[in-house]
Amino acid sequence: MNAVDVNIVADLILAGTLVAVWLTAGLMADALPSARSALDLRRRAGILTALVAVGATVFVAVPVVTYLVPGESAAPAAALLPAVPALIALTASLRRMTQVRRGAGAFASAPLTPVPPALRAAAAHPLILVPLQVTGLATLLSLPIAGGLIEVPGADLAGIAITVVGVAVLAIGIRAGLRHSRLAVLALAPIGRRPRVPVDSR
Repeated sequence: MNAVDVNIVADLILAGTLVAVWLTAGLMADALPSARSALDLRRRAGILTALVAVGATVFVAVPVVTYLVPGESAAPAAALLPAVPALIALTASLRRMTQVRRGAGAFASAPLTPVPPALRAAAAHPLILVPLQVTGLATLLSLPIAGGLIEVPGADLAGIAITVVGVAVLAIGIRAGLRHSRLAVLALAPIGRRPRVPVDSR
């Protein structure tokens, strides 16, 4: 195996790890609001936070591995596109997941308590779902870039792939916004209900 093959294998391992971690995080974020209890919600939010931390570690490992392996590497170019939404996930999404964990932790004395509508709506917030799922989709583009099938920048195939991801991002954002709005309405519904006052028949 020559140096070029070693570089491609290393790049594919890094890209494959990014895909595995961030796609799993996106799927878990989608399932976060469907937790059956406060304990389940807290557990899911904890696992999701750990996945985001592992995903960030892989991004940090990219330049380190590139430096250690001699020769040219496509790993930095492959990691560039998903790094943008991952940065949003590390700031906005991680902060909101921490809030969800703390909210679920308030029910530690009664872990089997059903998830309150307001907490479920918070778990479905687009700033949690969208950055994680967009990062997962963007990592899929890193595989053909790491394998040398797409050259960045200036490749027509790369432009088509980025356009497809852009359409998918729009669809994910609309879906997340609609679901959050629906759950937020359910959370506010009890506030809008007035207690019935018994009518004095005397």
